[in-house]
Amino acid sequence: MAAKTFTMTAAGKAELEAELEQLRTEGRIDIAEKLKVARSYGDLSENSEYDEAKSEQAKIEARIQELEYQLENAVIIDSVAGDHVSMGSKVTVVRDGKESVYEIVGFSQSDPSNGKISDESPVGKALMGASIGEKVTVEAPIGTLEFEIKSID
Repeated sequence: MAAKTFTMTAAGKAELEAELEQLRTEGRIDIAEKLKVARSYGDLSENSEYDEAKSEQAKIEARIQELEYQLENAVIIDSVAGDHVSMGSKVTVVRDGKESVYEIVGFSQSDPSNGKISDESPVGKALMGASIGEKVTVEAPIGTLEFEIKSID
């Protein structure tokens, strides 16, 4: 079975690599210290600090594995500044008289609260390939949204 690929920008890949390095070093060191302290409290069968530290360790290790898998299967898409929205584009749109700026990124990089939307999201899909001045309609869970593309960087 073929591995899933993760499209991302070069900057997005660098962010994931930095997070992975932080988890491998500082994250593991911190959790090892918490486990050491929790063990010093004695009986592990009734030690909530130990249970909590083990749970945190499992989360860190799972995130490390997830990041390693994403990076091993990353496909870097270079942003091509131009007339059409593509991966890595920063798009200024107008909706109901209000301007918003979205950066089109891969799924693993998406952070809607910071204006980074996935190319796989409804809005991202609708914007991909569109050009300046074009009106784009998106069917979203909250209803139909219409955006006009003001600029593409």
